[in-house]
Amino acid sequence: MKRYLYLWHRWLGIGLCLFMALWFFSGMVMLYVGYPKLTPREHLAHLPTLALQDCCVDLETALTAADAQRTPSGIRLSTVAGVPRYLFSYPGRNNVAVEARTGQRVGPIDRDQALAGARQYDPLAMPSYQGVVEEDLWSHSRALDADRPLQRVRLADVDGTLLYISGHTGEVVRDASALERGWNLAGAWLHWLYPLRGIGLDGLWSNLVIYLSLATTLMAVLGAIIGVLRWRIRKPYRSGSRSPYRGFARWHHIGGLLFGVLAITWIFSGLMSMNPWRIFSAGAPLDMAAYQGGPLTAAAFPVSPAQARSRFAEQGFVARELEWRLIGGAGYLVAYDGAGRTRLLSMADGQVLERLPAQVLEQAAQAVLPRARMHSERLDVYDFHYYARAEQSMLGHLEKRLPALRVRFDDPQQTWLHLDLYTGEVLGVVDQSRRASRWLFALLHSWDWLPLLERRPLWDAWMIVFSLGGMVLSVSGVVLGWRRLR
Repeated sequence: MKRYLYLWHRWLGIGLCLFMALWFFSGMVMLYVGYPKLTPREHLAHLPTLALQDCCVDLETALTAADAQRTPSGIRLSTVAGVPRYLFSYPGRNNVAVEARTGQRVGPIDRDQALAGARQYDPLAMPSYQGVVEEDLWSHSRALDADRPLQRVRLADVDGTLLYISGHTGEVVRDASALERGWNLAGAWLHWLYPLRGIGLDGLWSNLVIYLSLATTLMAVLGAIIGVLRWRIRKPYRSGSRSPYRGFARWHHIGGLLFGVLAITWIFSGLMSMNPWRIFSAGAPLDMAAYQGGPLTAAAFPVSPAQARSRFAEQGFVARELEWRLIGGAGYLVAYDGAGRTRLLSMADGQVLERLPAQVLEQAAQAVLPRARMHSERLDVYDFHYYARAEQSMLGHLEKRLPALRVRFDDPQQTWLHLDLYTGEVLGVVDQSRRASRWLFALLHSWDWLPLLERRPLWDAWMIVFSLGGMVLSVSGVVLGWRRLR
């Protein structure tokens, strides 16, 4: 039996230790430079103040121009390419833009409009048009699907910024600086095995990553077993050492004993990040339309954008973007300023609010699972299931403000909703499968553990030291594998 343990570990290692080394190295890069994305704060920082003079057509006209047959899932009013535009999103369909002053639907974005959008993003940098792309090295994210094809523009700024502009709305949807692009070649591009995409393997990419991770986990577990079997606790070998190996083999043996368990958890949790065989998607999807209390129609929003902007200005709040939101059947206009701060205008009484009353969100949440008993709690501090991450992390762009509201249901899935008191947005749905993912992926892979996250030098040291240990383990395995092949 021992012979087969050695053979399986050896031959799996010859093929897979190189992947381990790449994962540990690229993972250290990703601690500080994430895959390019345009965060909400970056988006708002590059917007001008909403200029609504001689504007705008009413919402009903804009909805009809966008799509008279379908109801949107999201409505915003923003400045795009220097002019105000209504921006509509639809489930499973392309985004749509309507000129706010004329009520005309915006056609496919061309070169001139893409350059105008880039000049709005940075008026001081000279833009150069780079053409149309469906998907490339820095735009693999599925979040961009509703905006494809993308117009690509390069800015002559100090950061060497590359912009991706929606082919349907003209809005800048992604930016990637030269620094991000350079480090990502050694970071996320390697870590997520993106070299396998764009060469005809896109449809197989997910399964390739899953089964490579599965095989690597098996290899590491076998190595841990062998490492323990070969270490003499009581009686050392003739050389006086408790390990029978020398050179790189000794480094590999001792490195495995010191860092093997953590290496196994990192590889296994990386496998869990792919949601293999959809094991974290077991629960039936919730009907989140019930939280809105109805479709997004003009009838729920009698206040015009110009009137709303004036009401916010009276309170000293300078809006750069407006969002129409329906919560429990009641309409609200959410205004965003350049720093990401928000205010709400209630359609019911015209009041400008900093936060929504908890009762409003609780009533809307109860409609999601009307037959389940509900308990709510206000979160004034972060905890294991609600916390913020650095912007460069995978989900660091998601705003997690405090206080927030957590609503718990006693349904079979023990569902929780995290609700933003500042905008009414559903920040997250947590059920039994997602709580399992929280343990098996976020905790084991990124060490999203508040005692470490809140003490960043300690978290950094933890991640780097153990990543270097994993590098020693995997690089020594690569050397041993190469020697075996020779």
